[in-house]
Amino acid sequence: MRVGLLGAGRIGAWHARFLSGHPLVAELVIGDADARRAEALAGPLGARAADPDAVLAAGLDAVLIATPTSTHADLLVRACEAGVPVFCEKPVAPDLRTTLEVRDRAAKTGVPVHIGFQRRFDAGYAAARQAVLDGRLGDLHRVHLVTADPAPPPAEYVRSSGGIFRDCHIHDFDILRWVTGREVASVTAVGANRGDAYFADARDVDTSAAVLELDDGTIATMQGSRYNGAGYDVRMELSGTAGTWVVGLDERAALRSAEPGVDWPSGDAWTNFWDRFEPAYASEIGTFLDVARGHADSPCTIDEALEALLIAEAATLSLHEERRVRPAELR
Repeated sequence: MRVGLLGAGRIGAWHARFLSGHPLVAELVIGDADARRAEALAGPLGARAADPDAVLAAGLDAVLIATPTSTHADLLVRACEAGVPVFCEKPVAPDLRTTLEVRDRAAKTGVPVHIGFQRRFDAGYAAARQAVLDGRLGDLHRVHLVTADPAPPPAEYVRSSGGIFRDCHIHDFDILRWVTGREVASVTAVGANRGDAYFADARDVDTSAAVLELDDGTIATMQGSRYNGAGYDVRMELSGTAGTWVVGLDERAALRSAEPGVDWPSGDAWTNFWDRFEPAYASEIGTFLDVARGHADSPCTIDEALEALLIAEAATLSLHEERRVRPAELR
């Protein structure tokens, strides 16, 4: 396959390294607004650097978009209109209106689109989903989600991120739907500013929490932080009448027991999202290549990404208006 990659930043570089060694990829073409950065990434990998416009016009078999959020919508539509199957890191667009426009324009082309929500490809989340489907938890009564970064992103990133619920917790919202098979009926969100002033300046928070009611009455709670000094902490707890399962409770969990004589977990805590989810990213991109070859349907369409965005929008509105919000209000 001849594959294009747009974006030579941090996550683009990780995708490039994986793609350059994939047995299905015969040629990798990397494009970035900064030509020197594209060349610096492409050279050691034996890939070819090109202008982003040239990448989209090269008649490739697939393209991955890992550029800044503000460029996703335009590049995604252009790839679809060029007839190239496209993988795009979340989000589709920075706002709901544009996401709907992109969905409709992409749908008219019939080109497969896969939006990047890598937790769906993590072994733990997949096992938890199957346990729910198989009834091994009994009747699901409660869910708890945690996403906590060890250090905050820079101020310039926060200013354009859309806020913690759109930027960070959208992964929690997507995986909540995917694992439980339920929709979110309402969200009540709160937040606090416990760190740098640039979060408040951007009308964002660095500490977050939410209560989400699912459409069958199950209650989910969620917590997040940009200042989790213990390490990168991403977990999901699902408790039912027959058992409790926890995703992310391994030897590298960013936790320490307060009980005397208990030294678990014994490993070093995860330090960033790539280390924690590298196998999931590899599985996700491998699946996308199968989608691009016509061997599989997209496992995460724009419609799926839209549902997670609606929950994120509801949470953001709840935070600012200090009220319970139903995602259905925003449709």
